[in-house]
Amino acid sequence: MNALLTSIHEIALDAGQAIMERYHSDVNVQEKADSSPVTEADLAANDVIVGRLNELTPDIPILSEESALTPWQERQSWERFWLVDPLDGTKEFLRRNGEFTVNIALIENGKPVLSVVYAPALEKSWLADGKSAWVVAKSGKEQIKARPATIPTVVGSRSHPSPDMAAYLENLGECKMTSVGSSLKFCLVAEGRAQHYPRLGPTMMWDTAAGQCVAESAGAAVTRLDGSELNYHREELLNEHFLVVVD
Repeated sequence: MNALLTSIHEIALDAGQAIMERYHSDVNVQEKADSSPVTEADLAANDVIVGRLNELTPDIPILSEESALTPWQERQSWERFWLVDPLDGTKEFLRRNGEFTVNIALIENGKPVLSVVYAPALEKSWLADGKSAWVVAKSGKEQIKARPATIPTVVGSRSHPSPDMAAYLENLGECKMTSVGSSLKFCLVAEGRAQHYPRLGPTMMWDTAAGQCVAESAGAAVTRLDGSELNYHREELLNEHFLVVVD
């Protein structure tokens, strides 16, 4: 595992600590322009990540959900950049169910090539370098691989159910269904605990890049519905619908 991945894992752990310091307190919640919630924990984690990434890699720009968004006229020249969601699953954080993550991904030429997904309440991290993926927990670190199953498990969103999911499940045939919040859905596929994650509702680039890297590094395929790759060199921040599948 390379030194840069180790460093961003340490940054994610520190951001998670900032989140957990606010987890059991009365958190001030504000509403953003898109009506999604933002809390003190989101902003504190963002401060940790952006500050530390600027120290670690001052030449690599950062696109974060909780920072001022850089216009496309500038972003289109970025060959490498950090894509960050300091607290993915704010609704899960507010429900205190533990299913929220810190997402940090390095994008090169539109593709996530290095990432960390950290679930601070679960004390688990998923790391990826584009070729291999690992889970890190109290028990230690182990490499993970996506695995097919005779009866596949389909993982869906806990906070954003989609009416298109019923049609997907009917077309798939016999399967099991589970729900979980945030980027943890990608991680279930990467660990071999699920085989399908159809995302048939809205997500933003920072919601998916880190998890995509984990899933792909573990051997899963992440594509848009037409089979093309989910690419991050683009003006539109909203993702198209996509599928994460292990065949």
